[in-house]
Amino acid sequence: MRYVKGAVPFAVTLAVVAATTAVLLYFKLAGAGPHHPIFLYLLPIALIGFLFGSMPATLFAITAIFCSAFFLYDPVYSFRVSNPREFGDLICFMILALMTVKCTVELLRPVKVPAPVSPRLGRF
Repeated sequence: MRYVKGAVPFAVTLAVVAATTAVLLYFKLAGAGPHHPIFLYLLPIALIGFLFGSMPATLFAITAIFCSAFFLYDPVYSFRVSNPREFGDLICFMILALMTVKCTVELLRPVKVPAPVSPRLGRF
């Protein structure tokens, strides 16, 4: 049971990556896709970071880079990216996605409340 409980975040992460990639691929093949489709992965990365923590969100970011290079950038169905600007998109996305993961983890960190200061020698 422990292994199943630990595998659920990673399974959900891979399912969300697959669903996001399928939607973006559909719009690309229909001709109505965005010019920089990889940046649409940022919202699901933040959602996975809020729900499951930094490890599944980092896995999502890395998987999103490979999925977008394979499915969304020309030549399709190849990891080769023909346009240097699109390769720059992948690098910028990698940096931005890791910053997104770090920010979501920091937002979820509990706030430490400082201990109340006791009055010195019974005076206020």
